[in-house]
Amino acid sequence: MSEIRENLTYPIFGQAIRELAQTIADDGYEPDIILSIARGGVFVAGGLAYALDCKNIHLVNVEFYTGVGSTLEMPVMLAPVPNAIDFSNKKVLIADDVADTGKTLKLVHDFCLDHVAEVRSAVIYEKPQSLVKCEYVWKRTDDWINFPWSVEPPVVRREGQILDA
Repeated sequence: MSEIRENLTYPIFGQAIRELAQTIADDGYEPDIILSIARGGVFVAGGLAYALDCKNIHLVNVEFYTGVGSTLEMPVMLAPVPNAIDFSNKKVLIADDVADTGKTLKLVHDFCLDHVAEVRSAVIYEKPQSLVKCEYVWKRTDDWINFPWSVEPPVVRREGQILDA
């Protein structure tokens, strides 16, 4: 991994989503379902769903990263796991923010494979080491990515704030 950091801002994210959606549309792919990999893929899936006029969005929670640079050995789908019957004979677009190792995307792709008419993947960033080579990628990089939704620490309650009863 490079020492350089890619800083994605919300305005650049908006541009990236539009350009990614245009690539998908130009390819003629019209997904019936956009399957979001939570958490980072939620933003991507929402943007693509609006841009591609796809109203059917599903979400799958996958745990893999446990901290900056630390992961589980293999990604794990967390409950509730989507019902595969919901995807039968549908064209599914898996959406995530980054294909880093590709292990998370592979898990979700393999989950869909036997149940859908067709499955493709779309990400904002794809790293060279990714096991999965996505059909739709906004940018390929080896840099660490600072996403606008995860660069700041979680919000906590400030001391002295009065809660409504």
